Amino acid sequence: MSQVRIHNFAISLDGFGTGAGQSRETPFGHAGERLHEWFVGTRYFRSKDGLPGGTQGVDNAFAEQHEPGIGAEIMGANKFGPPGWQDDAGWTGWWGPNPPYHSPVFVLTHRPRPSVEMDGGTTFHFVDATPEEVLAQARAAAGDTDVRLGGGATVIREFLAAGLVDYMHLAVVPIVLGRGVRLWDEQESLEQTFDIQAVSSPSGVTHLSFTRK
Repeated sequence: MSQVRIHNFAISLDGFGTGAGQSRETPFGHAGERLHEWFVGTRYFRSKDGLPGGTQGVDNAFAEQHEPGIGAEIMGANKFGPPGWQDDAGWTGWWGPNPPYHSPVFVLTHRPRPSVEMDGGTTFHFVDATPEEVLAQARAAAGDTDVRLGGGATVIREFLAAGLVDYMHLAVVPIVLGRGVRLWDEQESLEQTFDIQAVSSPSGVTHLSFTRK
């Protein structure tokens, strides 16, 4: 059976996966881009935009694991758009006409709408379902490949609570946000079900890898 994997999900030192005050102008709230500066500066990310250069080493090695073997993605409503996007029939996500997924993407929302096919092979499917139900749909779409759980923090918490995550890579960024959406709420004793490894990077980011026992 295909695995459920999380890659390059950034959190602050105090455990927030996004800041407070998300809007169309501020996708990550008051955190801005601070959680993801390490990622967008890697050679992997810059090459996706056709840009030269970029950091190598530990950060780039983890960044490069984002795509191989992935056949579908699951994301929450707040990753797809700002509060109220369901009222905008023309909203198709933050990423323009050619999103970076290039695979079926299942968006969890209490207000489903017809699927939207984008350039580059991405199709957004909008479903109101439990983690188990949407995972069954994503696995059917992914075939023999794995399913990536893209976040945000609320969706990751739900999948962890349901015991559905096989591998999780977190990038702990050396900033303190103080408010926003926390990843670790109600995740007591997570270390009992995962083997955890930590790798430090010269950027100051600590990469945590959780592999289900």
